[in-house]
Amino acid sequence: MMDLYQKPRTYERFQEFLISLQGDNQGDLVLPIMGFNPMAKEHILEKLYELKALEIEPIMDQTLNELNKKIKSEHTDQNYKVAFNLLDDLKGSWTNRFISDYDNKFKIGGLINRNFCTPLFWASEDYSIEKIKIRTLESAHRTLYWQTKRNPTTLKEHVEQEKFIGKEVGFNKHIADGEYLQLEEFYEKNQLQDNFNLIFNFFYGNEASKSLAFASFGLNSKATGYDYCYK
Repeated sequence: MMDLYQKPRTYERFQEFLISLQGDNQGDLVLPIMGFNPMAKEHILEKLYELKALEIEPIMDQTLNELNKKIKSEHTDQNYKVAFNLLDDLKGSWTNRFISDYDNKFKIGGLINRNFCTPLFWASEDYSIEKIKIRTLESAHRTLYWQTKRNPTTLKEHVEQEKFIGKEVGFNKHIADGEYLQLEEFYEKNQLQDNFNLIFNFFYGNEASKSLAFASFGLNSKATGYDYCYK
């Protein structure tokens, strides 16, 4: 992608991206780079240089090698191609961070079917070696989870997936007792609901829901459903 972003932002650059993404068959996916904005401005190239300076790909390789030694063979007999995606949530009008994040966690069937795994990074954030390791592990463990439990529909199924991720990655989020109890009460009341707006509101909060003109469902906690799952 660094070579692509060094070229002028022209129609030819966009077409080159599509060929890399789809190969010879329009609508197919041969390289998991769909999160990149092919017409992104210079700031994305600068962020890629930052990630390269941290040696993102060797770190991901090392993290995955260590994971492969730990997991049991019954998880899967398939090999997955892991490729990070850098999403432009700063100046990219076609990227909504909340929706992109949700899709990368809960709508990965198309990637799984093609044996792809795509850890996400954002243009607006700072990077570190630890963050690279964590994002790689998160994405890898979701891929493993989907070997047996695909397509979460209800709030309960979403929460079960992310609690699994939190346990495997080793998250330990701090959340105030009052906020935890509010989220717990909401979850117990709505765990069998399959309303997307409700599930989205639980995981991303009122501000995210409002920014997309989605309904809110009475949650006033600053903590989110992810904090609840990763506690």
